This record gives sequence, structure tokens and C-alpha cells, in this order.
Amino acid sequence: MNNSARPVIGVLGLGEAGSQIAADLVTAGAVVHAFDPRCLPPTGAKGFVSDAEAARGAHVILALTSAHEALETLQLAIPGIDEGAIYADMNTASAGLKASLAQTAALSGVAFVDVALMAPVPGLGLRTPMLASGHAADACAQALRPFGASITVLPGPAGTAATRKLVRSVFYKGLAAAVTEALRAAKAAGCEDWLRADIGAVLADASAATVDRLEQGSIRHARRRTEEMAAAADLLAELGVPSRIARASQGWLEQLMTEAERQLP
Repeated sequence: MNNSARPVIGVLGLGEAGSQIAADLVTAGAVVHAFDPRCLPPTGAKGFVSDAEAARGAHVILALTSAHEALETLQLAIPGIDEGAIYADMNTASAGLKASLAQTAALSGVAFVDVALMAPVPGLGLRTPMLASGHAADACAQALRPFGASITVLPGPAGTAATRKLVRSVFYKGLAAAVTEALRAAKAAGCEDWLRADIGAVLADASAATVDRLEQGSIRHARRRTEEMAAAADLLAELGVPSRIARASQGWLEQLMTEAERQLP
């Protein structure tokens, strides 16, 4: 491994997230080895011609390509990874894929860390909240925190961090989809401003109790709400708006209703 007084960080993938994290590392004083066949390295980072070359001599290698490129990136980097170096996959991927990557790394004696970026990187860069899991998670966090990284280490194997991110994504991305569908329907119905203000007020008043109320209310009133969401989906069809969220909600309520009926004596 490179014995430079300054830690060497490899960054594989220089898209929106990778380029900003690489730039922040340079600013914080790290020696940055970077590679992306489609992008130039940020100012101050040293560009290389392959994943393996960028990984060679690095103490920590950060992979920020994409989920569908994650395995190939790891395989291409492995020949250049020095003994004792840490490979951190920061792509948004399933827990199963992260576990598979960890196994691939282990077969080559590479310490692997599953890192989940828990907020959009633009504007935050290396300060983006991160979760890390895997047997080298502590070492990874200790290596990156001096540069300003915000990493919470979770107990458990690779895939643990990815699981937490993705179960939360069901809510955040699902909420965004519901808001988008509702606002499009409201616009078609001529009441977009009213609904936008109403949604804003509901979100502003939300609390921990809101979570329980939403969950338990859906269970208790599943039958009535199933009919309500069927009517809502029919309205969206009349308005010419796709009713993907409305129909999905109807399906969930139907399942809750069936579950409740099975539990009756």
C-alpha cells in the first residue's frame, strides 16, 4: 500500500456524486486517485486509465458507479487493490447484491464495506449522511471521518446498510409519487393550489404519532378506505391521469381487509 503521509483515496465513478465527493476529499487534504471512462477527474485529483490503476496504492477505494456496474467495477478493481486496503461500495443496490459483492471481495482477500448514502449528494458532498456495514465498516469510517465524512456504523454484514436505505426509500419515494399523482389529478380538476396548500399543512403538522395513526387507521378502516381509493382511481381515469398510486393503495387496503377477516374468530 502507498505509504504517503497523506491518505490515498481511490474514487471509481465520477458522476454527480463521485465527482463532488472526490473534490471534497481533495479539498480536505487527501490524495485522490480517480477513474471514470466517461468523465475527467476534478481539479487536484489524479486521473488513471482503469479501475485497477486508480485502486493501486489507495488506502480506501470508493465505488460510485451504479448498481448494474457494481460487480464489474469491483472485479476490474481487484487486481490493483493492495493488501489491507478497504473497498467501499456506495452504490444504491439491493442487500442481496451488496452481500454478493462482499463474497466476491472476500474470495480475493479484499475488505468490503456496504455504504448507503442517505441523502442527495449535491450540496453535501462528503458530508452526506452515510450508513456503513460489513466487517471493515469501522475502519472505513475511521479513515473517512477526518476528511469530514458523516458515517454511522451499523452492526451486521454487508447489506445491512442497503436494507435500511431501501426500506426508507419505500416511504420517501412512495410519498413523492403519491404527491405527484395527487397534484396532477388536482390540476386536471382545477384545484391544484388548494391541494398543494392542504398537503403542505398536513406535512407541517406531522409527528411520530402521525406514523401510528396512518398505519393503524388503514388497518381499522380498510374496508371503507378500499372503496374510497377505488372511487379515487375511477376519478383519475375520468380526469385522464394515470392512477398508479391510487390503485396500489386500493390493493394494499384490500390485503389489510383480508388479513383482518382471517383473524376474526
